[in-house]
Amino acid sequence: QLQLVESGGGKVQPGGSLRLSCTASGFTLDASTIGWFRQAPGKEREGVSCISSGGGRTNYADSVKGRFTISRDNAKNTVYLQMNSLKPEDTGIYYCARGAYVSRCRPSEFGSWGQGTQVLVSS
Repeated sequence: QLQLVESGGGKVQPGGSLRLSCTASGFTLDASTIGWFRQAPGKEREGVSCISSGGGRTNYADSVKGRFTISRDNAKNTVYLQMNSLKPEDTGIYYCARGAYVSRCRPSEFGSWGQGTQVLVSS
């Protein structure tokens, strides 16, 4: 069964940091573009950041540029999302998924969704 698994979420104060991890079960990530997405309560799922299979190309939502960094370690079959300077509006469930194009970093273009990991930014 092909499945992605997210981890690393939690509660953090505004200005804090978290690092999310996305690992794969049943397949290797090294041939896949991987994206991070989030869904806040009452809102639609949105793209946060995507990375190409080799890691050479990345894409970020304007709202997270300069604060979040996506990276991957194909030897560990893991994609990371380092989140710094977190804001309350970053709160939501964060998902990783597999897609084809970094330039199309939107939920409709990605699949093999994980179950998500909750991020809560609150004082």
